[in-house]
Amino acid sequence: MTDIQSIILENEKYAENFTGGKLPPHPSKKIAVLTCMDARISINDILGLKVGEAHIIRNAGGIVTDDVLRSLIVSHELLGTERIIIINHTECGMATFKDEDLQKRISEKYKSNASDIKFHSFGDIDENVKNQIKKIRSSPFLSNISSVHGFIYDIRSGKIREVQ
Repeated sequence: MTDIQSIILENEKYAENFTGGKLPPHPSKKIAVLTCMDARISINDILGLKVGEAHIIRNAGGIVTDDVLRSLIVSHELLGTERIIIINHTECGMATFKDEDLQKRISEKYKSNASDIKFHSFGDIDENVKNQIKKIRSSPFLSNISSVHGFIYDIRSGKIREVQ
């Protein structure tokens, strides 16, 4: 059985007992969470959230990009989000390289200039979380968000700690 066949089979099992068809698009806890796409992070489990309680936005590094800002604005303005949580994590791959190095590597590999691609790599995880909070707080379109909190999830222990 291929991975895709397995996914389809698992979805069939899931759909047999599916009960979430009437959930509203508005997150019931009025929370939006931005986190990394790392496959080791099960954000609903980590935060004790159920389906329908929060918007979950994921990308490499949990970075506030233009697209994340767009999603947060939609979440806030159209769907009632009042609080934002940013979660980065230990052992993040985004802290293992510099943008310039990856740009050079893929430019050479694909024989196409990648120097305009921003990967948003970072060195210090605490500083990265603080920078993402600043990006959200500096957006005039998110100025009335009631709270923005940043956390670091420890991949080894499963615990989060707040970044001050």
